Amino acid sequence: MVSNELIKQLRKLDRVDKLQIIQLLAAELANEENNLIKSGASYPVWSPYDAVDAANIMLETLNAETD
Repeated sequence: MVSNELIKQLRKLDRVDKLQIIQLLAAELANEENNLIKSGASYPVWSPYDAVDAANIMLETLNAETD
């Protein structure tokens, strides 16, 4: 959580300094995004193929809504 003191200090900055802070944070977020997926690693992906139980629940829910 961001402290109120930090927010107060950020609000006191002039426009150029605020833009530099935004650029810094955007670069940090971009670096974190690049590190989310590791090269050569495998990641499970769910597929609705053969999800008969889920389809039946969805159909029951839709039918209940129209009653």
